[in-house]
Amino acid sequence: MSDSHMDWTLLGSDLTSLILSHLPIPSIIRASAVCKLWRSIVSAPSFSNLLSSSPHHHPWFFLLGQNNIFFKNNQSFAFDPDSNLWLPLPPSLLFPPPDYPNNSLIGSNGLVLSATSSSRFLFSPILSNSWHLTSPLRFSRSNPLVGVFSDRSGSTKFIVVGGVRFIGGLVDIEDRLAVEIYTPDLDDWELCPPLPVDFRSGNSSQWLCSALHKGKFYVFGIYSCFISAFHLTKHFWTEVETLRLPGVSFSFLIACRDQLVLAGLCNTPRGPSLNLWRIDEETMEFSEIDVMPQDLLYKLFDGDGDDKFASLKCVGLGNLIYVFNEEYHKSYPACVCEINGETGKCSWRRIPPLPKPVNQFHKVISFCSTIPLGNILRIGEEETEA
Repeated sequence: MSDSHMDWTLLGSDLTSLILSHLPIPSIIRASAVCKLWRSIVSAPSFSNLLSSSPHHHPWFFLLGQNNIFFKNNQSFAFDPDSNLWLPLPPSLLFPPPDYPNNSLIGSNGLVLSATSSSRFLFSPILSNSWHLTSPLRFSRSNPLVGVFSDRSGSTKFIVVGGVRFIGGLVDIEDRLAVEIYTPDLDDWELCPPLPVDFRSGNSSQWLCSALHKGKFYVFGIYSCFISAFHLTKHFWTEVETLRLPGVSFSFLIACRDQLVLAGLCNTPRGPSLNLWRIDEETMEFSEIDVMPQDLLYKLFDGDGDDKFASLKCVGLGNLIYVFNEEYHKSYPACVCEINGETGKCSWRRIPPLPKPVNQFHKVISFCSTIPLGNILRIGEEETEA
């Protein structure tokens, strides 16, 4: 039998599934349109499970641009590191309906969440455009930290930490730094011990970052370097510690598979540098992993001002850490660092520029997340039909 007439059914569905699982996501989408057999294989839940456990597939990096005046100018992009491609996405897949004005938008662990002005959250599985409205929070707030996790029974929940509370248009300086956990199955909020008072001076997502790691929700001060962790099953906060590394101006805490990583901008005799450290979650001791090549760092920024690196941001998931510039005039350039799971060595590269046109935004939201393959296939079908 010639290659051009090969009967692929002879391979069997298990072998075909294994072969297809090695392809980048865009190639899997195209393969799903080849024949009914491949479509059924790719659409099966077992194939999604195979992808999620495959070392060949990494979480996607999302960049959302929010325009506070014209909703039509919102844009959303997803970067697939396996195919090294940016994918422009319909904003409706990641932004809530315009009927629900949002004061903060967050992505975490397969969900995108929006805090509305009515003390509620809207949430939807990423890329599904299936929005659900929660019951009201016990304590309303703006720009909180949010993390999505699974409890011991496998049920999805999300935790809302801190944020700024307003009374009569003014910031409530006596805010109790509320912590609440939402259970979608019950549509119920559980009030938990508040965020430690050490974080009161900067308790919103503008000043804090967070990381979910081994059953704990870590909160870290980007500038203060305070760190504490909330135990998601026992519901208590660990003692607040200071994790200030020598020469660091500001830093971000990131959960990378089996370790906590701190990415910080340092002032050195050779000039600014972006360093990565491994953090021992038990002792809070640190050890250096790598330093970003200085030429890559400088390509993300221009100018000679002391504050030119103020728009630097770091996010990550799995074994990937993204470093990028939130400034519009540079069109949000980014680099990615891949940490080898076996050797611990890092490889850095610049990722392609965003596909044009790129609008100017009032706010940029960034996060990394795994994606259910079914939602991606649905987008591929809609683009094919269009």
